[in-house]
Amino acid sequence: MKISRTASALAVLAVLALAGCGSKQSPAASGNEKSDKSPLAEYMGEGFVSSSGGDGLRAAGRAGGGQQPSEEELAKQRRVEDAIAACMKAAGFEYVAVAPEQNAKGKFAEAFSLPPDEFAEQYGYGISTIDWSKAGSGDDSNPNTRIRNALSPAAQKAYDKALNGPTTTGNGVVATAPKGEAATRGSVDLGCRGQAQEEVYGEGRDKAAQFSRFENLFKDIEALARRIESDQRVVDAIATWSDCLADAGHSGFTKVDEPRQEVQERLDVLTGNRPPAGGSPGKNVQGPPSFDRVDAAKLTDLRRFEIGLAVADQKCKAKGYDEAYKTVQYEAEKEFVDQNKAELEAYRDEMANR
Repeated sequence: MKISRTASALAVLAVLALAGCGSKQSPAASGNEKSDKSPLAEYMGEGFVSSSGGDGLRAAGRAGGGQQPSEEELAKQRRVEDAIAACMKAAGFEYVAVAPEQNAKGKFAEAFSLPPDEFAEQYGYGISTIDWSKAGSGDDSNPNTRIRNALSPAAQKAYDKALNGPTTTGNGVVATAPKGEAATRGSVDLGCRGQAQEEVYGEGRDKAAQFSRFENLFKDIEALARRIESDQRVVDAIATWSDCLADAGHSGFTKVDEPRQEVQERLDVLTGNRPPAGGSPGKNVQGPPSFDRVDAAKLTDLRRFEIGLAVADQKCKAKGYDEAYKTVQYEAEKEFVDQNKAELEAYRDEMANR
């Protein structure tokens, strides 16, 4: 149950509260690990999914058993689509409101429906093996894709600007962050899509303010995660997992999130998608990089490495780590819930009313 550092816990959970807004899946967060609902997840909402050995906070709907949206959430998504259609019409463009049931699977649905072991064998962690920059392209089942494709190049740019705002790509991913002073409310044109999401889900700053009263709870959950990770049973299981990986030809990993990080770092080298050195200013690319200009041979080698590592990682975790971690996690979370039930119930009620 690896959770972000204290300074960012509030922001992470606030974002997860808006997980139903239709954001694209990111390579760093994707994965196909066995997950279920832990004692703490009963209170933390759909965005909190307990996964043995990593990323305890995940957006719902990931590969390998992500939760399905509730009927209430589907109703909100329908309202978003209707609002987008009305806004686009006012801007002079045609947009068809797509029911979330129709558009739920996405381009990589077939991959995400695979069992975890099969996903690892074909896609590894889904980092270098899937070009996430094309997640929203080429989907002819979406009527809006056909509408956009029928426009001239100039009209497509105008369409994209109206739909997603001037600082986004055709896939709706923010391309560059505002330079100079920090963005303030109303300073960024989010386009019809962003406006519709704020209309239904509320503005991001408003949501963050609502969650601020739970900051101490989030910090306590971080401390809980550290206690779980430092439990001797987990420490011993990690050592066994590390030895198992070394026997499989992947030595040097001492933390369970390191294999995934290693693949991501190697991909960053190929794509040049690295943050400016020393915190210097530069273009802040927030969307996933395209593989179109990546050396094909090197990308093939990385994909082979990723799949081999992911398969070994999963097999080694299954030999004892998963069970040990889950045992410790559930014991600790149950005790935490018993001690913090009132505050957890208040958080759950806040999530239900968002």
